[in-house]
Parts: sequence; C-alpha cells; structure tokens
Amino acid sequence: MGETESFACHVPDLPELAEVLQIGLKKNYADVQVSVVECPDLTQEPFRFPVKGICGKARIADVGGVPYLVPLARLDKIYNINAVAKEIELPGAFILGAGAVSHRTLGENAELILSVQAAYGDKAAVNGSYVARISPAGGGCVLEKYSDRYTDCDFGLLSNLYASRGEPGKVIQVSASRRTGKENFVSCMRKTLESHYGDKPVGMGGTFIIQEGKAKLHIMPPEFSTCPLNTDEDVNLWLKFFEMRAPLICQSVFVSRDPGFDLRLEHTHCFSHHGEGGHYHTDTTPETVRYLGYFHPAELLYRIDRPKETHTVGRD
Repeated sequence: MGETESFACHVPDLPELAEVLQIGLKKNYADVQVSVVECPDLTQEPFRFPVKGICGKARIADVGGVPYLVPLARLDKIYNINAVAKEIELPGAFILGAGAVSHRTLGENAELILSVQAAYGDKAAVNGSYVARISPAGGGCVLEKYSDRYTDCDFGLLSNLYASRGEPGKVIQVSASRRTGKENFVSCMRKTLESHYGDKPVGMGGTFIIQEGKAKLHIMPPEFSTCPLNTDEDVNLWLKFFEMRAPLICQSVFVSRDPGFDLRLEHTHCFSHHGEGGHYHTDTTPETVRYLGYFHPAELLYRIDRPKETHTVGRD
C-alpha cells in the first residue's frame, strides 16, 4: 500500500467548534445555525448508511493523490478499504468520503462516493457506496449503488476518507441557506477553521444534504487521458460538468491546514436517490440553496502512499 505517515490533529471541544463555524459561515450565508446535537440515525432516509453514527475514534486518511491521476494516470495504484481500515488502526471502521473507482473492477474510470463498514474478523464488509459514471449512450450521469454490481471494496488512484467506529454520539449540526459570499459550503467551513486555528490543523468529516437548489458537479470521463493534463485548464476540459438538483447527499472530508503531508485539503462527493451524483464544486442557486450537515472532528490524520512527485494541478 505504500508508506503510511500519521499526525495528531488539534481537536477543539464541540461547543467551541460550533461557535467558530457559526461566526465564519455567517460571512457567506444569510441564515446560519450551528449547534451540538445527537447524531441522527444515519441508517434512515435519506442517508441509508450501514451504521447509525459517525462517532468513535474519528480519524482521516488521505490515500494516494491527484498526482497519480494527472498529468497521466498511474493504473497500478489500486487500494482496498479493508486494508486502509487496518492501516489506520481501526479495523471494522465505518468509512465515508470521496475517491476514484478501481478501473480494474469497473473497466473504466468514474467517481466513487464512499460509505463502507469495513470487514472485521469473520464479518464481511457492508458496502453502501455509490458510483457516478458517464453514460456511454447519451453522455449524461449514471449513478449506481456499488454493491448492486461489484463485490469488492477496492478504489483507485486517490481518496479522502473519514473513519470512525460508526457510533451514535454528539456531532456538529450545520444549517446554512441563501449564500451571500463566493465560497462553497465546505471551503467556507475549512477556511473558517484555518483562520481561527492557524498552524494547528483541524480535520473534520461527515455528511451533508443539499436540501434545496442546484449544484455544479463533475464526473471524470470513463477513459483516462492519453495526453498529459498539465494545467487546471487541461483538467477542466477533460472533466464533464453538470448542474444537478437537490436533494443531494454529500460525503465530505476537509483539513484546515496541511501540516506538511501534501494533502488534498477538501474533497466532497455526492449521491442522490434520483440518479444524480459526482464531485461537488458549489451550488448554482445561491438565493435558494439550503444545506444541512453533520460533522465531527478527527483525532488523527493518516497519509497513505503519498506521491513522491507532486504538483497542485487538479485539486479543486
């Protein structure tokens, strides 16, 4: 799997985090309410996760990285969720997040929206992930539940993961609507934490719903580029962009500041129950958008198989 490095995150108390986020989000949204609540039962609608909560020994894993995708894809970079759970010393963890599929499994490239309870002992993994791919017929989005077609827990190239025991407990609930600023929902939270905590990295993960409005998402093409993608413009011309409608359920991981591990600081993928999903960029209906999310800070950050040759292209 490659070398694993680790780092102890700064973990503020939940009431303090809620207050910091409340102040920061008010600069970007007309209506904001951030509070500490009991995590809702995430096995229920609209989440349908394999576990009830996102609490218990919370940690973040940044696996692989964008340099394994661009300028040219490293097709040898295949990882496994069960192996990651063991590597981060939390076998059987519930893991959510954003990544790329294993092309060996699917035979093509696509977006992976992760929601997996890893295997533990003789208990098999429960994979509730989704795949968002480009339709070969019309070029639109095809969203499928991973377990409907595949039996492994593999992914490729890169992923940003939030892991926990999947237990109920106290979480940060974030409600925000009517965007007035330029930042997207995740960037606003991450930059708020960076501004407040400075050189003490705070990592968070969780899930949020775009309850109303529409959002800009992308899906990677089924075939990797044979021409080097050397700039952000190259990457954006290669990607397929869509405007998708609420409700969208989003799996998000973000770190306020990179402590020197060449991290992707934020990464969010979305699925839905109406056939749309992909990589979240921002909402496109600021006057009507409404977000509701549940997040928890991570105690530890793990950097797995960090690329030796790196760049900053394609990290949006």
